[in-house]
Amino acid sequence: MNDEISDLRLFVRMAMAGSLSETARRLNSSLPAMSRRLSAMEARLGVRLFDRNTRHFALTDEGTVFYERAVVILADLDAAEAEVAASVAVPHGHIRVGAPLEIGRRRFGPLISEFSKVFPCVSVELVLSDSQIDVVGDELDVGLLIEQPTDGNMISRQLLSSRRVVCASPEYIAQHGLPEKPADLLQHDCICLVRGRHIFDRWTFVEDGQPKEVQVKGPLKTNHAEVMHGWALTGRGIGLKALWDIEDDLKQGRLVELLPSFADNVINLYAVYPTRVHLPPRVRVFIDFLVASTRDAG
Repeated sequence: MNDEISDLRLFVRMAMAGSLSETARRLNSSLPAMSRRLSAMEARLGVRLFDRNTRHFALTDEGTVFYERAVVILADLDAAEAEVAASVAVPHGHIRVGAPLEIGRRRFGPLISEFSKVFPCVSVELVLSDSQIDVVGDELDVGLLIEQPTDGNMISRQLLSSRRVVCASPEYIAQHGLPEKPADLLQHDCICLVRGRHIFDRWTFVEDGQPKEVQVKGPLKTNHAEVMHGWALTGRGIGLKALWDIEDDLKQGRLVELLPSFADNVINLYAVYPTRVHLPPRVRVFIDFLVASTRDAG
């Protein structure tokens, strides 16, 4: 039975991932191993679950029926386990948490360490990434997201509220001067964040009561928030950073906020998790711990 449930979960993960290679990546496995598991499932069931070749990976008609039933079965199984676990006085089990790399490492890594001291029977895996966090696709119990989900199957609780800050080091300002209005950024080296193929080079401001967008440019771009942070600290350009990532640098004078009177970049951080009739106690106490620990933070 355990092997069949494991196969069922793997099959659903394959369908959600959209390819065997992506499934292997998410599970830290290999493509041949995933292919063997799928072939064994198909042999046991006597049907082909996926049409697959080098450019195509899609559920067959039989696979679609199997997927729809599998999702319901696994949801019922998870709900049954959660209901039973809710009767246990001490939360226990494993939690997988996804977070943006910089704030995850700087702020939530220490918080999770404290949580582990309070709830030693709960193990926590913290997954840090500057890529888009997908709670379901990445098989997370909780995701820390900048934006609230639009999916009605997800629940969110706000942890932090802050803003984005245009900033540069005193060394950069001494060499290049201070921009006095958003359009002045066109004459400066701006460091841009990249997500996939999208470059975040359009920065928004409020000028004369109206929203204004400036398309910045510069010689440096990165998909790594901490690399951007380091470049800004060493005077390589102007960055757009979340205040929670740089507040100590601003207080210590390592970075200077630019164009504060034009700022229009309020951001929030949410704990996001799937809707469940019976939320596992380990997840519930973890979220409550994060909310309480960040209640007075900015």
